[in-house]
Amino acid sequence: MELSGHLQPVRRRGQGPGAIPAYIWVLSYLSPYRLLFAGLLVCNLLLSLIEMTIPKGIQIVIDHLLPSRSVSLFYWLLTGIGALIMLMLALTVLRNHWQRVIQEQAARDLQLDVFRKLRELGLAYTDRHPAGDTLSLLNSEVAAIQSIYQSYLPKLIQYVLFVLVMTTVMFLTHWKLSLAVLPCFFTFYLFAPALSRKTALSGRKRAEDGRRMNQAIYDSLSALPEIRASGKEHWDMGRLLNRVAAYNESDVRTNYLALVRGSLRSLSISLGAVVLFVYGGTLVSETSLTVGEFVAFLLYYLMTIGYFSFILMSVSTQKVLLLQAEKIREVMRLVPDVSEPLQPVPLPEGEVRGELALVDVFFAYPGRPEALSGFDLLIRAGERTVIVGASGCGKSTVLKLLGRFYDPSGGEIRLDGVPLNRMKLEQLRGAVGYVFQDTLLFHASVKDNIRLGNPEASDEEVKAAAVAARADPFINQLPDGYDTIVGDRGDTLSGGQKQRIAIARMLLRNPPVVLLDEATSALDSVNEREVNLALDALLQGRTVVAVAHRLSVIRHYDRIVLLERGRIAEDGTYEELMSRRQLFYKLVQGRMEHDE
Repeated sequence: MELSGHLQPVRRRGQGPGAIPAYIWVLSYLSPYRLLFAGLLVCNLLLSLIEMTIPKGIQIVIDHLLPSRSVSLFYWLLTGIGALIMLMLALTVLRNHWQRVIQEQAARDLQLDVFRKLRELGLAYTDRHPAGDTLSLLNSEVAAIQSIYQSYLPKLIQYVLFVLVMTTVMFLTHWKLSLAVLPCFFTFYLFAPALSRKTALSGRKRAEDGRRMNQAIYDSLSALPEIRASGKEHWDMGRLLNRVAAYNESDVRTNYLALVRGSLRSLSISLGAVVLFVYGGTLVSETSLTVGEFVAFLLYYLMTIGYFSFILMSVSTQKVLLLQAEKIREVMRLVPDVSEPLQPVPLPEGEVRGELALVDVFFAYPGRPEALSGFDLLIRAGERTVIVGASGCGKSTVLKLLGRFYDPSGGEIRLDGVPLNRMKLEQLRGAVGYVFQDTLLFHASVKDNIRLGNPEASDEEVKAAAVAARADPFINQLPDGYDTIVGDRGDTLSGGQKQRIAIARMLLRNPPVVLLDEATSALDSVNEREVNLALDALLQGRTVVAVAHRLSVIRHYDRIVLLERGRIAEDGTYEELMSRRQLFYKLVQGRMEHDE
């Protein structure tokens, strides 16, 4: 797994995950449900004991009931069988219920922990890992651990106890016959672990190929407009078919190995049955063994070798499943770059003024040159500042640092004199709002998307924010007005409509500091004019830091800061910078010529 340079794991990969520590970590999620798990084990044990009485009952019928033709014994056996069947039904229902509760609750706890951790790791993690890998953590890897909770662990404990008891019963019944069938167990043991391991590894590869196939399907559906527009349907279909073919190949191999393992199990059982019938028949003819004891022994043998094969398969499979669990465990052990301070410093009493200061700030993305080097900038409360410059000069980086999506590697950033890394993230997020270039809307109603800014807001407050953001007219024209579902990522709306909903959301949140990242760069002139009018309502009386490149936007800000190679090259009002006829002047002239 590729790790971000800002995220440091407790243990580096390559030192070996350690099966036992990983298994203990997996089992730790069962701790809140240990009483239920203990009850599950008791149910499994009782069911095994009932199952073990079946061969004994058959022995009694053959050796005692049939020769004696005892009616009373028959009724006793019939009563006992009826009672055992009722008990089995009750225990099975209880076991299945408890097993479902344990596996779902433990898996839910694990998924929530992973989700919280991903939220805690933030952009430093998600910027370096595709969505498919993250979804795999929450689905495939969690499902692998869930299978341990569901069947492998409870059945492993149950079957180990069963095999130990059954082996003891078989030796007590006839130790020589037991020794005679031992080679059949060893025949299976010599080959089964290797086959089980190969099958499990192949199954893991199948899961990985399935994840890649799903990622390819997700990419294909997400990029459908671009693929159609560029006429690349055949290329996309070929790429998708390659993923499907890889998954099918690994699926066939996994099933083949499973069939070989099953055939080996059948062979060992058959060899044991031949030995039992040959040697057991001799013992019966010599009256060293009764017919009932022979039949019971045969049934014990068949049951034991079946459970024994599951134990071997379970151990090998769980070792492979732990490799998937280790992926989650690795992520859970990452130390986030941005974390809550141990002793947070609150902002000064009263309202947040919104003064921002970047003092001697250094920052570099992992594996890349420094984006900011000795950067200094003071933004006064209520000042509207726009940052401009060539691509890659550090404009968006400044916004990400001000929103504390990343922490600088050197220097300090302050809000009203308090360092951002000393503030509670909740307080910072409440004070600083962010309007992105690409607005993300949820598959929900317009009203709920606006209410994201303040989940406690009333319908009247939502409408007032939409009116201020100049979104109310187009919302009222939608089929269901404010209750209209906007579709996946809001794709049923135009770019300008989505931006106005984002602005209404921010008005409802009412932060004293607003960060704008190319908020109108992707809009046409009509939508840009509407969005700028909405922004005027949002930005009134607030500290604003924006990244922009359109002159129609830049000229309306109080202050323009021109960046070059991570440093401030020029700073002033539009008129001041134009009068100097230096870098900003040349930048404006170049864009005017480009527009012409």
